[in-house]
Amino acid sequence: MNKEKHLKKSTDSTYDAESIIVLEGLDPVRKRPGMYIGSTSSVGLHHLIWEVVDNGIDEAMAGHATEINVTLLKDNFVKITDNGRGIPVGIHKTTKVSALETVLTTLHAGGKFGEGGGYKVSGGLHGVGVSVVNALSEYLKAEVYREGKIWLQEYKRGKPLKKVKSIGNTKKTGTAITFKADPQIFKEEELEYDWGKILDRLRQQAYLTKGITIKVFDYRTNHQQKNYTFYFEGGIKSYIRFLNQNSAVKNETIFYIDKEVDDVKVEVSLQYNDGYNEAVLAFANNIVNPEGGTHLAGFRAALTRTLNSYARNQNLLKEKEENLTGEDVREGLTAIISVKLAEPQFEGQTKGKLGNAEIKTYVEQIFNDNFNIFLEEHPKEAEVIVNKCFLSAQARIAARTARASILRKGALEGMTLPGKLADCSSRKPEESELYIVEGDSAGGSAKQGRNRKFQAILPLRGKILNVERARLDKMLINNEIKNLIIALGTNIDDQFDLSKLRYHRVIIMTDADVDGAHIRTLLLTLFFRHFNPLILNGNLFIAQPPLYQIKKGTTAKYAYTDTEKEKIIKGFGGETDKIFETTEEELETTENTSEGLINEEVKQIKNKTPHIIIQRYKGLGEMNPEQLWQTTMDPNERTMKQVNIEDAARANETFEMLMGSDVMPRKHFIQTHAKKVENLDI
Repeated sequence: MNKEKHLKKSTDSTYDAESIIVLEGLDPVRKRPGMYIGSTSSVGLHHLIWEVVDNGIDEAMAGHATEINVTLLKDNFVKITDNGRGIPVGIHKTTKVSALETVLTTLHAGGKFGEGGGYKVSGGLHGVGVSVVNALSEYLKAEVYREGKIWLQEYKRGKPLKKVKSIGNTKKTGTAITFKADPQIFKEEELEYDWGKILDRLRQQAYLTKGITIKVFDYRTNHQQKNYTFYFEGGIKSYIRFLNQNSAVKNETIFYIDKEVDDVKVEVSLQYNDGYNEAVLAFANNIVNPEGGTHLAGFRAALTRTLNSYARNQNLLKEKEENLTGEDVREGLTAIISVKLAEPQFEGQTKGKLGNAEIKTYVEQIFNDNFNIFLEEHPKEAEVIVNKCFLSAQARIAARTARASILRKGALEGMTLPGKLADCSSRKPEESELYIVEGDSAGGSAKQGRNRKFQAILPLRGKILNVERARLDKMLINNEIKNLIIALGTNIDDQFDLSKLRYHRVIIMTDADVDGAHIRTLLLTLFFRHFNPLILNGNLFIAQPPLYQIKKGTTAKYAYTDTEKEKIIKGFGGETDKIFETTEEELETTENTSEGLINEEVKQIKNKTPHIIIQRYKGLGEMNPEQLWQTTMDPNERTMKQVNIEDAARANETFEMLMGSDVMPRKHFIQTHAKKVENLDI
C-alpha cells in the first residue's frame, strides 16, 4: 500500500530545475559523512584526528613545522597543535571572508590546491581536511598564532559563531584546533577515542616524517594522565628496526636510501629476517597504500634483478642454474617504500593504490643503483641474504609437486569438493556463505540448523597447522588447509583469484573458550598470510555465538556479553550476585538426581532467586540446532564481526608476536595483558 502511494506521488510530481537540491557549504558532509571520512563508526571518529594531524604533517614536509601535539581532553574534546606558519587569517579575495574561515567552511579550500605559497607535497583525504572535521563537530575552536598575534574563531556544527578576531599577542607561530565530535553524527558508543590506535597511527607518521616530534597527551581522567613522545631521526630505517624487533634478522645492517629526482623524493629501507612471510609497506605522501601501486612495482622489479645480478657476478648462482624469482627474494623480507610527490594519482576512493606511471621508473632506478652498492660494500651480509633466497627457491621447487596436485590454475573448478563440506544449494557466490566450524559436534548442529539454500558448513578436525612457522609445501599436506582451499575455490598466494570465490561471506565460528580462541587465531593467521585480498575485500567474518542462556520459567533469553547478562537478569527481577551459573551437563545432573549435595546446593540458590537459571555456553555443540540457528546463524538475528586491516604493519607485528617462533615477546604479552582477560574458560 505504501509503495503504491509513493509511486503515484512520484508520477504526479514535476521534474524540473526546482527539483534539484543544492547543498551549500558543509551541508553535503553532514548529509553523507561516510563519503568523506569512510564511516560514522570508530574508524570515522578517529579519522577526524588524522585529518587535523595531516595539516601539521604537511607543514613539516614543507619544512615549516617541527612539532605536533595531540591532547585528549575530558568530555571527548581533542586539541591538536603544530608550530608551523599558522593558517592565514587575511581576507580571501574570492570568498570575501577570512582565509581561516574559508579553509574551515569550504570543501577543497587549502594550501594543497594552489601554487606558490602552498604545499608541493601533501597528504590528507582527498584534500577535504579540516573543513570536514568542522562540519562533523558539535563545537570547534581555531586558534592561529601568526603575525605576532593570537587569532580566534569558534564554530558550531560547521557554522561560524563570530568573525575572526585577535585576542592577544604572541611570539610563536602555528595552529591549534580544538573540537568535539558531534553526537548527532557519531553513535554514542563510538565516541570513545582509542589510546592504542592513536599511538600506533602517530608513531607511524613520526617514522615517515623524519625529524618531527609528535607528542600525545591523555587528560581524560584526573588520576591516569598519560603522555608519549615520538621522534625518529632515522625515519623509516627506525621503522624497519621496530617492525623486526620480534624477529631474528639476517642482515644486521639495515639498507636505507633517501634520494630526490625531479621533485620526487624516494625513501626505501629493508632488512631480511628468518621468517617465511613478506612484510612490505608502501606509502605515498605519508598515506599507506595497502594495494601497492607503481612505487611497489618498481621496488619489486629492481629487488629481483639486483639480487640475481649480484649472485651471478659473485658466482653464487651458477651459469646453468635458474634465476631467483620474485617469490624467492621476498621471503622473510621487511621493507618500506615511501615516496613524496606533488601530484599523486590514486586508484579508488581510499587511496589504496598509487597510479603515477613515472614513479615506477624513479623507484626502480634509485633502488637498483643503491642496493647494488650496499651489497658490494657488505659482502658477508649480502651472502646471507642470497643464501636465504636460495633456501626459499629450494622450498619453492619442493612445493612444485604439491602445487601441481591442487593449486594448478583452473584445476580447482573440476575438483571434487571435500567430503566433510556440507555445501549449499545456491550457486550464486554473492548470496552464499561458508561457516568454518570447530569440530564434528558443532558441525553437526550447524548442518542441521542452517538454511541449506545459502549456508555451507565445513567442520575442522582439531587445530590446523600454524602457518606462521611453515612454508607452502608443508601447508599443502595438511588436510584441513587443503580442504579449505578447495572449498573456497580461489587458489592461494600468487595464484589467488578473488573472482573464483564460491562464498562471499566466509565465517569463522568457534567455541567461546581458550581452544576456540586458539583455532580462530590460527585461521586468522592463515587468511592474513595467504588469503589477504579476501580480507581487504570484506569477505571474512567472525561469528558471535551467545555466552549465556538466561531462563525464567519457560522464557529464555540470550546474552552475548556480561553486561547484557546483567541487564537480562535485572529485567527478570533477579539479583546478579545470587544467580546460579551452570552447564548443560550440570543441569541434567541436578534434574536427574533425587538426593545428594549438588541437588541441595542448587535448591538453596534457587530459593533465593526463584526461576532464574543461567547456562554458560562453553561450546557450540551445547546448543541444539534450533538454538544455534536463532542465535548465531539467522541473518535477521545474528551478530557478526567483519575482519579488516586498519594497520597492516601493526597486524603483521601482532601475528609475528602471537604465532612466531620467538617465545619471549609472546610471554611478555601474556604477562602484560593476563589481568584484562574476561570469560577465561580452560
